[in-house]
Amino acid sequence: MDRQTQSADMHAQLQLLAEQFAKRLEEELPQLSDRAQRLQRSTDPTDKIAYLQALHEQLHKLAGSAGTFGFTDLGHQARLLEQESQQWLSSLELQRKGIDSFIDQLQKLAGTLDLSAMVTPAPASVALPLNSATQENSRLIYILENEENVGESIRRTLSTFGYQARHFTCTRELDEAVAQQSPDALIVDVNLANDRQSGLEYVSSLLAHLPQVPPLLVLTTQDDFATQLQAARLGAVGFFSKPVDAAKLEIRLEQCFAQQGGAPYRVLIVDDDYELASHYRLVLDSANMLAEVVSEPSRLFEAISQFSPEVLLLDVNMPGCSGTELAQMIRFHDDWIRMPIIYLSAETDIGLQMNALLKAGDDFITKPISDKSLITTVFARAQRARLLSNALSRDSLTGLLKHADIKEMVAVEQERAVRTGKPASVVMMDIDHFKKVNDSYGHAVGDNVIRALANLLRQRLRRVDCIGRYGGEEFLAVLPECTGAQAVKILDEIRKQLSRISFSSEIGDFSVSLSAGVASCIEMEAGALIDAADKALYAAKNAGRNKVRLAAI
Repeated sequence: MDRQTQSADMHAQLQLLAEQFAKRLEEELPQLSDRAQRLQRSTDPTDKIAYLQALHEQLHKLAGSAGTFGFTDLGHQARLLEQESQQWLSSLELQRKGIDSFIDQLQKLAGTLDLSAMVTPAPASVALPLNSATQENSRLIYILENEENVGESIRRTLSTFGYQARHFTCTRELDEAVAQQSPDALIVDVNLANDRQSGLEYVSSLLAHLPQVPPLLVLTTQDDFATQLQAARLGAVGFFSKPVDAAKLEIRLEQCFAQQGGAPYRVLIVDDDYELASHYRLVLDSANMLAEVVSEPSRLFEAISQFSPEVLLLDVNMPGCSGTELAQMIRFHDDWIRMPIIYLSAETDIGLQMNALLKAGDDFITKPISDKSLITTVFARAQRARLLSNALSRDSLTGLLKHADIKEMVAVEQERAVRTGKPASVVMMDIDHFKKVNDSYGHAVGDNVIRALANLLRQRLRRVDCIGRYGGEEFLAVLPECTGAQAVKILDEIRKQLSRISFSSEIGDFSVSLSAGVASCIEMEAGALIDAADKALYAAKNAGRNKVRLAAI
């Protein structure tokens, strides 16, 4: 589904929800009037308080939802009356004159609104998308570099990592390519010897005509302040002085695409108002977030366990259980203690909002909220939550899972293999003679080698595969539904690709090799599988290194 069709479909669904809300008003406003009449006729103070409480709850809900569907005046009037009803509930004595005035206003709200004249509002425009899903196909990278050997070296390296890279030696060739297909990223040399303008001057003109600005990486022999400033003003995400370390350049590309893409943020909405919660879900879905709705508080824990949300949108006022009570119950569980909780409520009292936040929440959204504000608030919270989660569970150098977390994933996939009867393979791998790399070229260059292998594994393995840095230059991967023979074939191809990458250092270029051991057996426990893969790795090293061996189990 293209973006235009998706936007039209979302518009139609939001329109339908607004129409359903308008129909709901045709039922709820007469109920409001009826309750007002009962309050007026009542002589029992206890009954009066009960009617006032019911009116207060209905007005509160109306104040929070009406504006979302375009009934701004109705929502505003409901909020004023809600606040007045709260004052009456808080007063020690109901004064007859005052309550009559309040009832008159309620009757006016319920009886004089002409819903037929209220045009169902069009939804507010929503930015699409804020975080786009990672592309399944390879990324298209255009390289503008008039030095043939430099451009081809970068192209070969990026191709090794799975990118669809194309090299151009002049702006005319690049213009023709861009006219056919826009790239996912641009790599441009500042110094174009055969062109009248610099690479940055050319890019400035080019970007102005592209429908979407791709990430820009700049290559140059000029690393002065003015050139860097010009690149920054064009929005460059990388600046590399020649001679260029192509592997390091790829690392920056991978980091950039990782920020753009990744799995959609998961948001769980807990609200007993179906139309309102569905509206929120559609708006978040339209921004490429994955949202689900729970209308029964008792189903919340089951939904969290199954959906694993990264952000929780929690209505404060719900029948039977308040949002703050639910939030406190969520914090009982260590696994959910870091999950951001955003309260949703028409409550405007700062003291009550602060009280809710101090108990268990992280943010407070006052209803009604615009679609754009909802997206921005939720996206920011989800992004920070994922960054924190990654920081805690992933290695800072490579972005891969840490030692304990990848071992846990081996156990998870081994148990899944036992349940399904489908194979799973464990791979232990190691960069050959890595100590020599550090000793000869320095630890900073060694870190680049480790990052390059991590990126190559990410590019060449499947999304379902789990990869971790086991320690130092050792990596561990678990490949679900993959036989040992298949895993050997996959890792042998990765081994060949790594050996073709040229790394740069102050004393010259060099390459590295990889050894790997593979173990695959459903019956073995996770620890035994890791040990078997480790023994196969050492068998590969003893056989001369730069090899992949399958464990004999």
